[in-house]
Amino acid sequence: MSLVAPVEDGKIVETNSQKSLDKAKKSSGSGMDKDAFLQLLVAQMRYQDPLEPTSNTEFISQYAQFSQVEQLQNMAASMDLQRASSLVGQQVRVKNTSSSGDVNYEEGKVDYVTYENGKAYLSVNGELYSIDDLDTVADMEYLEAFDLALKWVTELNKLPSVATISLDDAEAIDKLKETYDNMTDYQKTFIAKEKVKDLEAYVERLAEIRKTAEENDKTEGAEDSDKTEGTEDSDKTEGTDPAED
Repeated sequence: MSLVAPVEDGKIVETNSQKSLDKAKKSSGSGMDKDAFLQLLVAQMRYQDPLEPTSNTEFISQYAQFSQVEQLQNMAASMDLQRASSLVGQQVRVKNTSSSGDVNYEEGKVDYVTYENGKAYLSVNGELYSIDDLDTVADMEYLEAFDLALKWVTELNKLPSVATISLDDAEAIDKLKETYDNMTDYQKTFIAKEKVKDLEAYVERLAEIRKTAEENDKTEGAEDSDKTEGTEDSDKTEGTDPAED
């Protein structure tokens, strides 16, 4: 856990990691453990009605029930610790909800797992988070494909409508097509078919615009050539000596 806390406007800002740790400590501290049960049991025996005392059988039954619950809790905690250990080296996303209801996410690789009071804490991007805040465990290839598709679709959505594009949009469209063509088959599965059709429409429209621009360039070039030839012919005519005629 980082020893340096961020400061904004002269006040220490609680990080997502600190929020996760505080919540985990509160949840672990609020549980009923074996010692607390024994204290309640002693208090019950001390303040019981002497005229109608609780039987030893009932006390033993209560203790047996609590022991069963405690064993189940220990088993669940042990499974959590084993699960946490298997996360080392995995890409995870941790979800943390602030007191105001704002949800924050932190993504990264689990560098190591540490244990405290039967609770497991994941080290992600140099900060500790309670395993209770674990939201997603994903393969690195999946996350890369997801991020690539998200960026690609975002750039596609920035383009104007197909009917209004111009040569100014050519670079962006060419880049989107190149990126899509270089994607693996797995990465392409993250992009909706409708978005692929949109790209094809942009590419076709851009090809028409480029073709029209080339034809206009050729026409203008031919007109310029005719004007140049006409000027030269005019110069030759003007330069003819009338005496020679």
